[in-house]
Amino acid sequence: MSEQLRLMAVHAHPDDESSKGAAAMAKYVAEGVDVLVVTCTGGERGSVLNPKLDRPEIWENIAEIRRAEMDRAREILGVRQEWLGYVDSGYPEGDPLPPLPEGCFGLVDPEVAAEPLVALIRKFRPHVITTYDENGGYPHPDHVMTHKITMVAFAAAADPERFPEAGEPWQPLKLYYNMGWSRTRIQLLHEAMLETTGESPYTEWMKNWDEQGERPDPSERVTTRVPCGEFFETRDDALRAHATQVDPDGFWFAVPLNIQQKIWPTEDYELVKSFVESSVPEDDLFAGVR
Repeated sequence: MSEQLRLMAVHAHPDDESSKGAAAMAKYVAEGVDVLVVTCTGGERGSVLNPKLDRPEIWENIAEIRRAEMDRAREILGVRQEWLGYVDSGYPEGDPLPPLPEGCFGLVDPEVAAEPLVALIRKFRPHVITTYDENGGYPHPDHVMTHKITMVAFAAAADPERFPEAGEPWQPLKLYYNMGWSRTRIQLLHEAMLETTGESPYTEWMKNWDEQGERPDPSERVTTRVPCGEFFETRDDALRAHATQVDPDGFWFAVPLNIQQKIWPTEDYELVKSFVESSVPEDDLFAGVR
């Protein structure tokens, strides 16, 4: 292709773009790809997970703070970013689960709510789109809804009869799901940390996984592994920019980069729709497009 390649990553909240596929995005930016992050909600109901920032004045201005954090992460990754403008649903907990708040993203009709995403697809004209799988990656209602509206938008963007007010039709060529924390990846990093340091941040995680018994491993669905270990530091810098969401001294940064780069130097995806020929396994989201 003679034109610039374009990648769109659709995420639920500010910070999701930095914890899912960020190193791959930074790699593609470095190669000259135009990358657009679409953030469905403002993260208004997210928790403050950094104990150093768990203060009243942070909670009072959480929406503005999370936008500012997104701006910093966007600059670090070198991507563009757009908001869809939906309201964070929060993560319901309890038994039984409480109802979702009125007017939140998790309660929208995906067939209607996809229209602003269709408009962005037709304006940006991405060749490749990434999003979450049918379970949202994990069962947060906003992640599940992000999956739903992306599926509607991917199918509708090229159809002139659907959302005719949303711009000239455009056919994205490939759609991927992010495939992140597989058991295989966690176990290999866990074993490497035990061998290197005698301790592992994944000890409890592995125990919980074993206690839950057999369940599908996302690694079984992976079709595409993008080598991007040299951009793990950029990914971590972008994640730290979401200061209310991560403790810089906490779990997410407990495994040294050199161990991550040696054991698992890729970010992984599942190819779910394609209008070009490419054989799997792949090592490039633009395989068959270039």
